[in-house]
Amino acid sequence: MLPLNPLTLPLQGQILIEASAGTGKTYTIGLLSLRLLLERGLSVDQILVVTFTRAATEELRGRIRLRIREALDVLTGRSPGECHAFLRLHPAFL
Repeated sequence: MLPLNPLTLPLQGQILIEASAGTGKTYTIGLLSLRLLLERGLSVDQILVVTFTRAATEELRGRIRLRIREALDVLTGRSPGECHAFLRLHPAFL
């Protein structure tokens, strides 16, 4: 099985992400959601993400919001210290 790369995954059709705990599913879904917003120009209302429990839904919702907030901070330059920390943690954005 090939590793899933959320930066190169095509953004068409349906994507099923199924994996064990601690494998980066939430990170991947958050990044794919951000890519759909930025690269495809979709609105949040046009993206459907489904999980199995309410707790998982709340966690995912919070992580996606955080990912959007971080991207807005980077794009608008509002908080340089936080932007640098974010880019150090996520070098794929460089």
